Amino acid sequence: MILCAVLVLLLASSLPGYAGEPDAFPGLDLNHHASVQEATRVLEEEIKLAARPQTYLLLDLVTRTLQIKGRGVELHRLTITAWSGKALHELKGTHRLITRPPVLRRKIDPTAAVEQDPISLADMPVEYTLSFSPSLSIDVTPLAEERPFQWFRAKGQIWWRDLKESWSTDRPAAPSPHLSLEVSADQAQSLAWSVVDGMALVIRRPTDKK
Repeated sequence: MILCAVLVLLLASSLPGYAGEPDAFPGLDLNHHASVQEATRVLEEEIKLAARPQTYLLLDLVTRTLQIKGRGVELHRLTITAWSGKALHELKGTHRLITRPPVLRRKIDPTAAVEQDPISLADMPVEYTLSFSPSLSIDVTPLAEERPFQWFRAKGQIWWRDLKESWSTDRPAAPSPHLSLEVSADQAQSLAWSVVDGMALVIRRPTDKK
């Protein structure tokens, strides 16, 4: 246990975003073996990603945050109001984004006298599903108090999808992991604006929730 804790601290100090911070890994209990193991796994994956110039995502289900990072440095942080998931034990290693949110592109008026921005943050969706490889889907849903119609529709789609999966006679022995995240509408749009094809994702799982 002591060796694992020391390894976590050494790994954390090797990342610019963690080095020198008094709380290098928020919510980490160094006396809890599973928690330390999970932190070690996440940091090992992040060190590989931080060595490359591409930005990546760190989804921390313990602290309910989603960070956009580059070279180990936090560039942007989103707060997750609530989340749920299944088959979290199948989440291992790094996942790569293969399906981005759909964007409704505006029609450009060629007669307009002022320059028109074809796409802006306001054009980004507030509800969508991100698909990753290895198999993982993340449903992003706005808060019910902000967008009640979109929230209800998104929850209905998730419920129907899960129901069809439970009825399926050819479902795989190992279920694919799913996550559902509830965030504010502006943060949902910010995430949709920021993600790119092939973007890497590492997830820190809670050790007391399956």
